[in-house]
Amino acid sequence: TLPCLPGARPCIPKDFGHGSLVCACSATYCDTLDPLVLPGPGSYVKYESSKAGKRLERSEGSFQSSLHAPGLLLTLNISTLHQHVKGFGGSLSDAAAMNILKLSRPAQDNLLRSYFSESGIEYNLIRVPMACSDFSVRPYSYDDIPNDYELKLAGLADEDVKMKV
Repeated sequence: TLPCLPGARPCIPKDFGHGSLVCACSATYCDTLDPLVLPGPGSYVKYESSKAGKRLERSEGSFQSSLHAPGLLLTLNISTLHQHVKGFGGSLSDAAAMNILKLSRPAQDNLLRSYFSESGIEYNLIRVPMACSDFSVRPYSYDDIPNDYELKLAGLADEDVKMKV
């Protein structure tokens, strides 16, 4: 695999029309981010992507004790915790797996690094649809046998074994 380079590398935008851009990632180049550094107390870091071409553009700011500007007012009570965030991620559908597997091995490495590494967006979770989804090339299930309530005859489909597991 290719070494993970330190420091951010900019997006190489590609326009497919319809008013949106994507970042081109290949076997030899993929954009990267600076390693995440948590801000100090009272500060925040914001990453913004937009239809206009921003790709995880980093900016920093400070929370103020009072906000007198019109617009959004955000009040944080750090003494009350409501939930724990386990992580962030995306879905690995049959269609996504088929497209990833069509890339050269170096391009696959760059693409996956852009999602899961410290120089990427650091996904740490992935959701895999149960059986087929609307992103599959055919309908399938893990167990279509009537009355098999204990799922003794259930099994993974070829798509799962060959492309996702």
